[in-house]
Amino acid sequence: MSITAERKQSLLTEYATKKGDTGSPEVQVAILSERITNLTEHFKGHVKDNHSRRGLLKLVSQRRRLLDYLKSKDEARYASLIAKLGLRR
Repeated sequence: MSITAERKQSLLTEYATKKGDTGSPEVQVAILSERITNLTEHFKGHVKDNHSRRGLLKLVSQRRRLLDYLKSKDEARYASLIAKLGLRR
């Protein structure tokens, strides 16, 4: 259910704003989106796994807070990240 180190590194290189960037909202949202996608796939086969479902809801909430923060700071970065990730909002 967790993401591999290689996949995490590829997300870092793709969404980083500068070299060595691991804490920017773009990188954090991309990693959270990957984890959310993996958990969503997990629930297709494990419908009654309510403990992991709680973790999924926490991840979604954390991603929402980061996106709200990014929108309040820089609307253009927010819009480009949403387009890049293919999120609805």
